[in-house]
Amino acid sequence: MSSRTTSPGADLHLDLRVDHGRGVRVALTDALRDAVRSGRLAPGTRLPASRSLAADLGLARTTVVEAYAELVAEGWLTARHGSGTRVAERAPAAPREPVPPAPPRTSGPRHDLMPGRPDVASFPRAEWLRATRRALASAPDEAFGYGAVRGRPELREALAGYLARARGVRADPDRIVVCAGMSHGLTLLARVLRGRGVRAVAVESAGLHIHRDLLLGAGLRIPPVQVDALGARTETLGRDVGAVLLTPAHQFPTGVALDPARRAAVVEWARTTGGLVVEDDYDGEFRYDRQPVGALQGLDPEHVVHLGTASKALAPGLRLGWMVAPADVVAEIDSGAADPEPSVTSALEQLVLADLISSGAYDRHVRGRRRSYRRRRDELVAALADQAPHVGVGGLAAGLHVVVTVPDGTEGDVLRSAAWHGLAVEGLSTFRHPDAPSGQAGIVVGYATPSDSAWAGALEALCRVLSP
Repeated sequence: MSSRTTSPGADLHLDLRVDHGRGVRVALTDALRDAVRSGRLAPGTRLPASRSLAADLGLARTTVVEAYAELVAEGWLTARHGSGTRVAERAPAAPREPVPPAPPRTSGPRHDLMPGRPDVASFPRAEWLRATRRALASAPDEAFGYGAVRGRPELREALAGYLARARGVRADPDRIVVCAGMSHGLTLLARVLRGRGVRAVAVESAGLHIHRDLLLGAGLRIPPVQVDALGARTETLGRDVGAVLLTPAHQFPTGVALDPARRAAVVEWARTTGGLVVEDDYDGEFRYDRQPVGALQGLDPEHVVHLGTASKALAPGLRLGWMVAPADVVAEIDSGAADPEPSVTSALEQLVLADLISSGAYDRHVRGRRRSYRRRRDELVAALADQAPHVGVGGLAAGLHVVVTVPDGTEGDVLRSAAWHGLAVEGLSTFRHPDAPSGQAGIVVGYATPSDSAWAGALEALCRVLSP
């Protein structure tokens, strides 16, 4: 006894409109013709075998064969032995409505020196691919389920070791929450603070407006803490705020590290008032001239929340970040009180990052980026010293940007000149807190984004803008 099986073919949705005025074959022919005419079936598309389509639609096979034959005769389909029935490559063209011309595209800047952006072209694709294969091969089945709020245990375990070794963080895997970046982590903390009755979170007088907006959106006031050459003036914090957001390793955008006395002062403030210090470890891995400044969290894990991401070391598009928090904060997040629908990154990407860290590939990549960025920084500083010696350059010790100070009242002129030369930079005043007093005029210049081939041109354009 022999049996014959028929391949089911591709799925095909057809709108068969059978009425008293026409039969099933005519309805099928019209539906197929409309699908080709409208472009739903592109030229070259292979149609299901007549037996399969007949079974799917509950029709006689003869009906499908006749419909196919009619459309082949009309030129809509082609049929060849061994190749099946396909949409003709040159089916009769459907009439098209005139399309209005697209508006002219405005050209963007030729040179991107915006701060806070890494060199995404250096993303370690080969290492990421190898780590993905290893992660897929060893991942447990449950890793592809909905997952826990805190993230994959493999990544939390790897992060605990890495952060302790590289950043001086006192991290237990159970106190780590995987976040979809810094903004997501800060959103979770803002909800925790609101749930505790906190009404105000102090922020640095210069910083990212997106972080201020997140806190404001959570219903929190954001009084500024003045930043000077020693970092945020944490000794001025009072009991009217329940938390403070700081960038102690590398203040953004000024680039200064928080003075040791002020680090001690903010920890003492938190212990005395029961407040919470939120540490944004901005650019903590990229310090060039001396040993990295250790994480503030290491001074008091019970009162400091450490936030970090892979955005600068790898790429912001991964949306991979982490939070190391006191046990009570983690418990509130884990219960869903802070975020009933957590927006963590995919489990697979968490497993891949865990593999990168555990294998040492992450450390190697960071060291390579550190060398490259330091070389860029040195070239930028040397060029400005030679061609624009009248400007000041600060924030040199770490990070992916420098601050170029210019005479008071000239920041706007410099930005307009930069735009005229096709150069994208950011004004220092852009980052000033609305309630903070006016400060030094200048521009914030990122040096990581341009490709190696474009770097010389970007540096030349910057020097032209700043030359006297």
